[in-house]
Amino acid sequence: MVYLPILDLSLLSSSLRSFTYSSLRSSQNPLADMRFQHDSAGRLAISAVAVNLYVSSYSGILTSLQLTPSAQDSGADGYILTATASNNGSGPQPSWLTKDSYNDVIYCVDEALSTPNGTVTAYTTSKSGLLNLIDSQPTVVGPVSTVVYNDGKALVAAHYSGSAATSWKILPSGVLKPLQTFIFNLTAPGLDPSRQEAPHPHEVIIDPTGSFIVVPDLGADLIRVFSIDPETSLLTESAPFHAPAGSGPRHGTFLRADCGNTFFFLISELANTIASYEVEYSATGLNFTNVFLSGIYGNKTIPDGAAAAEVTLSPDHKFLLTSSRNATTKVPSDTLQSWSIDHATGELTLKQIAPSGGAFPRQFSINKAGDMVAVGLQMDGRVVVIERNVEDGTLGDFLASIDIAGQVTSVIWDE
Repeated sequence: MVYLPILDLSLLSSSLRSFTYSSLRSSQNPLADMRFQHDSAGRLAISAVAVNLYVSSYSGILTSLQLTPSAQDSGADGYILTATASNNGSGPQPSWLTKDSYNDVIYCVDEALSTPNGTVTAYTTSKSGLLNLIDSQPTVVGPVSTVVYNDGKALVAAHYSGSAATSWKILPSGVLKPLQTFIFNLTAPGLDPSRQEAPHPHEVIIDPTGSFIVVPDLGADLIRVFSIDPETSLLTESAPFHAPAGSGPRHGTFLRADCGNTFFFLISELANTIASYEVEYSATGLNFTNVFLSGIYGNKTIPDGAAAAEVTLSPDHKFLLTSSRNATTKVPSDTLQSWSIDHATGELTLKQIAPSGGAFPRQFSINKAGDMVAVGLQMDGRVVVIERNVEDGTLGDFLASIDIAGQVTSVIWDE
């Protein structure tokens, strides 16, 4: 096992350097015992406005949370996370939540690890956090990601275990109507036959023009590309991009840079890499040219067992935040990585390796202001909210945390 002290400690946040194994073992929720020191200039401005978050977990329950600032007269710093409502999910294993900003609807998909079909479900939101059911539809097994496209007219899903992508028309009522199903096949297993025995689409991502959907396929080492018909919301598959063999593309995000160029950032689970591609548009699809490639820990040794997971663009488009799971070592916390973006070239610079607050940060979300990150810790069954410096992109104090039943799979802000 490789331990975190091999890393360049100048990249590690002060929060991680203050960890001690004994303090983390002293509480069922290790964050309850941790205090961090920051100078006053670096403190987060405490907002008086409460905000809702929604959490999915393999318990089969969707949990509504409210994040509120601690009472100023209590002497406490930070925020409080409170569970305000719970709903039965769309099935036994809810795996992903999407907020539809066009229609103010939450979409939840169920991975259906133990049933023959997945499910996609729509809910309306409320100030109280209670989710009200609109519609629930069966779908191909194994959905793990969705995105709304075509100006709120349709939804598309990636199906990991179902080796598929499906699309749905969004009716004015919020009810979903099936549009298309794409089933993918492999002629032979990939370099890692234990994970690449079949196509495994892992995310659906819309490009900055709203004209294309791309799908990282972990099993096939492909970035699948689909054009969008704006009149019908129908998707047409074009030539895919071939990622490095055995890399296992997992998640990605686009950037329309200040210079006018478009870049795509791809995190690959099996290779534990983060890559930048310059994107060129053609009449039939997208072309990708690699301009940057790095291990998820920069030029440092990747801990044994690590599995790169999520990549998210900051609201100001200046930084990327990535996560690595399953590398909990001497210090019992997996990590998040902060990267600055060179808008002229698409190259990345690693700025920080910071603690995620626990084990297996499968997914995280940045709030609209960019000053907080909500992290879903799958194996700890916990949501953690971390302070983020919008000026330099680095993470700071843990502001709040709450235990969630089951393995947490997704957490999103309702803003």
